[in-house]
Amino acid sequence: MPGVTESLLRTYADSDGLALAGLVRKGEVSPGELVEAAVATIEKLNPELNAVVHKLYDIGRMAAVAVDREAPFAGVPYLLKELATSWKGTPNTNSSVYLKDVVADFDAEVVTRIKKAGFLLVGKSNAPENGWSISTEPKLYGATVNPWRADVTAGGSSGGSSAAVAARMVPVAESSDAAGSIRVPASCCGVLGLKPSRGRVTMAPFGDVWHGCAYFLANTRTVRDTAAYLDAVAGALPGDPYQPPVPEKSWLELSRRSPRKLRVGFTVTPPHGRPIDPEVRRAVLDTARLLERLGHDVEEHDMSLDAGRIWRTYTNMSCVQTAAVFDWLEGALGRPVTRNDVEPITWAIIERGRATSGISHISDVEAVRQASRAIATDLDGYDIYLTPTLTQLPRPVGFYDMSMTDLDAYNDLWTDSVFMFPFDISGQPAMSIPLAMSESGVPIGVQAVGRYGDEATVLALAVVLEQEMPWKDRRPKVSA
Repeated sequence: MPGVTESLLRTYADSDGLALAGLVRKGEVSPGELVEAAVATIEKLNPELNAVVHKLYDIGRMAAVAVDREAPFAGVPYLLKELATSWKGTPNTNSSVYLKDVVADFDAEVVTRIKKAGFLLVGKSNAPENGWSISTEPKLYGATVNPWRADVTAGGSSGGSSAAVAARMVPVAESSDAAGSIRVPASCCGVLGLKPSRGRVTMAPFGDVWHGCAYFLANTRTVRDTAAYLDAVAGALPGDPYQPPVPEKSWLELSRRSPRKLRVGFTVTPPHGRPIDPEVRRAVLDTARLLERLGHDVEEHDMSLDAGRIWRTYTNMSCVQTAAVFDWLEGALGRPVTRNDVEPITWAIIERGRATSGISHISDVEAVRQASRAIATDLDGYDIYLTPTLTQLPRPVGFYDMSMTDLDAYNDLWTDSVFMFPFDISGQPAMSIPLAMSESGVPIGVQAVGRYGDEATVLALAVVLEQEMPWKDRRPKVSA
């Protein structure tokens, strides 16, 4: 692309978001030049990966002219996930045919904060319809390809974001998580994915999503970018239903502090009793042994959780809100949703939600609340709890099939992510960290879980692991 030098493209691909913003502050590169580097990289790689479904280059170019060069991410190109978050003037389709013509007419509160942080929007990343998959293969936009291996899933529902960050299209991309959707694709694509504490980032203008079990943050390649992004977007608004404690220092500063001697629990035994891949098991055990060598108290502790029962309850609970959202959309769009407007599994979700009584729903909510307490109490003796992110290596493309009509059979496919949804329920911060590679050449994430409100310890530990088990020089087959 004219005006983009090879030197700039190399610098762009080799740098995280904070490094790029530092170059902008020093005057060594302009925000406009970073946007053009992102455009050139996306144009080169996206035809193979299909990670970016809406190219919004002109929005980034226009904003580059007036960006605050003292902002923490001044001039850094950015992708917004094509799910839920409204950025005025951009498509807001949730990857659904029913919403294919919808354009956001306002900025969500988190978008106001993203803009203030200096990010420059260059596109929207692919996601499955309404986020209801741990793969990213929507009928509307087609599948996102894993940049490490084209035959396995990039994960979901933030698969477009994780693939784009892994391939170095952008250093930071929005992601969201209600049953693993930040952490699963992070593991599949070899990047970082922090699900923050419940209430850490306001859902405004929404009052609540999935009764506090949905979360928004980002995928990145470095711990410091994750910490600084959390600093940029975190914060509750007055009246928000969940307001976790706020540390006195920034998360970026706290992440740089070597953690004190930690009490670390770990497990390689899935709570549903199903097998675990030997390479995944080894990755967790290697991490636990390293932390023990570093002087932390480490012990094995398996979760006491009826995972199958609570997973069924949790998904039934979420069906009701999904149905309610579509009822609201019918009024906004002026026409009813039909089975031809959505993918088959989405229709099954809507039908189940509409068929659930209020009494059944509130009973499900209460069961999830009790499970939240049980999970947090079970792990309260540990500063950090280590688990696999996924119990298996990334599945083949097509494994998670949204053309299915049997919702219970579909939900049973999610058993690889049995260590994901418990921490959406409990509200604890949980991060997938790319600590290993399989013999077949795909990344393996290890999950670190902290106490509620304590992202600082999770981030500080991740910095140690970043130094001891570095991943920064790994690049997928498809990469800038």
